[in-house]
Formats: sequence, structure tokens, C-alpha cells
Amino acid sequence: MNKFNNANVLLEVKDLRTYFKTDNGILKAVDGVSFTVHEGETVGLVGESGCGKSVTNLSIMRLVPSPPGKIVGGEVIYKGTDIMTLSEKELRNIRGNKISMIFQDPMTSLNPYLRISTQMIETIRLHQDVTKQEARAKAIRMLQLVGIPSAESRIDCYPHQFSGGMRQRVMIAMALSCNADLLIADEPTTALDVTIQAQILELIKKISQEMGTAVILITHDLGVVAGMCDKVCVMYAGRVVESANTDDLYENPMHPYTKGLIASVPKMDGSREERLFSIEGQPPNVIDLPPCCPFHPRCNRTCEVCTHAYPPVKKTGDDHYVACWLHCSEEEREEALKAARKGEN
Repeated sequence: MNKFNNANVLLEVKDLRTYFKTDNGILKAVDGVSFTVHEGETVGLVGESGCGKSVTNLSIMRLVPSPPGKIVGGEVIYKGTDIMTLSEKELRNIRGNKISMIFQDPMTSLNPYLRISTQMIETIRLHQDVTKQEARAKAIRMLQLVGIPSAESRIDCYPHQFSGGMRQRVMIAMALSCNADLLIADEPTTALDVTIQAQILELIKKISQEMGTAVILITHDLGVVAGMCDKVCVMYAGRVVESANTDDLYENPMHPYTKGLIASVPKMDGSREERLFSIEGQPPNVIDLPPCCPFHPRCNRTCEVCTHAYPPVKKTGDDHYVACWLHCSEEEREEALKAARKGEN
């Protein structure tokens, strides 16, 4: 059982939908995503590129560029308040203050023309009633917390004077400088080498434990998920197809896509002659997807109803949910197939 189930719910995403209008049709980047984050919990969002992970979190922060994007439905409830209903002024009190985000590439997230001190002090003073000297002192403390050596002098450097790993540490320091309740980390180690990746992930884990900060971690790496996350949401074609506590997901994956992802991870004790498993086919084009299971062209266990209707989300265990017709009854499959055929006629 997840130790966070008894903790207070910090963030609840309900049926979130974000669409993009393109010349070829409506691209449903996020199409009915729902999940919860408890206080102090680390939740992983995993899936192939283009499945909607990053857009989901940009939608939570209401940072989706409009046009062409638009949040067309759903709720994002933070401590009882629906972020989708807030004015821009009210949103600024949450964005960067209570909910912070670390982006993939720290070089494009930091202004190359401004010193680190200028950027950090501005962020702190925007959300907290402190003097410039107090903000500078706090910025130095945060840089020390994330392991920047000689923080008192290096705070006045420009971003290009830091390595990629150090720039990412600066971004983490900025994100946490206002004592955020929730940290959204969007593939924070993508542009870094393996050694620095491990250091950054360990830093995020340490800060989460020490400060009680909840984390949403977006990643492709199932090894990272196993070591970092308390709960995992597996996304495919803009939807969450399976969610469960991390241990439960790895021990008992339910969705064929989840099974494929786990099977595709190289194993230390595997035979050299053994060929690495790969999921056949390509992710679907999410423009004008038909109302059926989007994974069925790549699935080796597909049945007739998979090609006609999208499966409902079923609870298969303690805090374990899956959207797959394999876990529905024969009666449910037959009824859905009849309804789909009736709608097609």
C-alpha cells in the first residue's frame, strides 16, 4: 500500500484535455488525463516521445501557448482551488511560488544576458516580501543547498560560465527558492552526461525528502522511475493507460504497453545473445484519432472491441488502475462493441 495514501492530496488533475489546432486537424495532445499527487509524494509520468507528458505539465501551469494550443476541459485542483478558474494575477501567486517547474534545457531557461544573481533575486522578490539584500542572501543559501561551490562569488556569474550540470542546479535552486509545495521536473537530465544525471536526480530526491516537496517527474527512463518515484502514470497517445504504486507496477504490469516498456529495459543478468525486446510499430498520429484503443495496431493481444471503442479505466488492485479491454468482463466488451457498431451505422 502506498504510504502517501493517508497524506493530504496536494494536486488533483481531473479529465484534463489540451488540444492544438493544426492545418491537418485537431491534435489531442492531452485527452482526458487524471491523476493525484499527495504531499511529499513523487509521481512519475512515463511514455514515448509525443505521448503528452510535457503538455500535461505545461497545462497544469497554464503555460500552453495559445494559439495554437488550448486547454478545452478538465480541472487542476491545487489545495482545493481549481487553477483553471484563476485570473492571471491569482495564477502568478501559485506559478513559481507554490508550483515550480524545471525545464529540459537549462541554457534556454536562463537568460544569457543576465547574471544568475539578477535572475534569482528577481524571482524571490516577485513572490516574497523581502529586501534585495535578504533575497540575495537567500539565493546564496539555495545555491549552497544544491551544491554550487563558492556560491557567494559564483552567484554573480553569467549562465555561460556554468557547466550544463551546474546550470541545472541553478534552475533547481530557483525553483525551490520560494519554498514550493510541488516541483515539476520535465526530463531534467536530458542534456547531461550519465554521471551528472545521477547527481541531479539524487539532488532532487534529497531535497524532496528534506523539504517535503512533492515532485512530478517526466522521464523516458524506467530505471529512473524505479529509483525515484512512489507512483507511476504510464501515458500513451494523450491518455494515462495505467497507474500504480511503483513496486506494484514493476511486479505486476497490467497493460500490454507497460509490459512492453518494462521488457525493453536492458537487464544486467541478461544473455549477450538475447535480443533486446522492442515494441513493434510507431506511436500513433494523435490528429483525429478514431474512438478506439490507440495501442491496438501495436498490441499482440488485441481483440475485436479494441478496434471499435476506447476501454474504460478499471481498478485491478490497491491503487492500481488500467485502461485495457483485457481487464473488462466479456459482457462489458460485448456491450461496448454493440454500442460502437450502432453508432457507426
